[in-house]
Amino acid sequence: MESVTGPRLASGLRISVMRLSRRMRQAPSSSLSPTQIATLATLERLGPMTLGELAAQERVQPPSMTRVIMHLDDLGLVTRSPHKTDGRQVIASVTPAGRELLESDRRRRDEWLAERLVELEPDEIAVLERAAVILDKIANS
Repeated sequence: MESVTGPRLASGLRISVMRLSRRMRQAPSSSLSPTQIATLATLERLGPMTLGELAAQERVQPPSMTRVIMHLDDLGLVTRSPHKTDGRQVIASVTPAGRELLESDRRRRDEWLAERLVELEPDEIAVLERAAVILDKIANS
């Protein structure tokens, strides 16, 4: 039998996580869009890949990903190179400038969040430390 708390907790968590995510996106950041930042981060995390693979990872249409990568390439944040076996495809990779931008962006967002965490009580911090592990488990399931 499902707990009455289950749906209520799920709804509360969903709303809280979405609000925090929105606030984190609004925190001072680079001049890139959330899609552009996410694309860079995916390439950094998973390594070089085709634009089709990247579009699938980011759940966008391939033409949209082509535009994102062209813009990031123009900014010197990614490189495009020919596929080794399929001349019709392009492989995208993060440049050192792209990695630097991601690190700077993460630092600014971490600082923003850290400023809010100092306002909390020690017991609230302890709960968040445990919750972070649990939320990561849920996100990776």
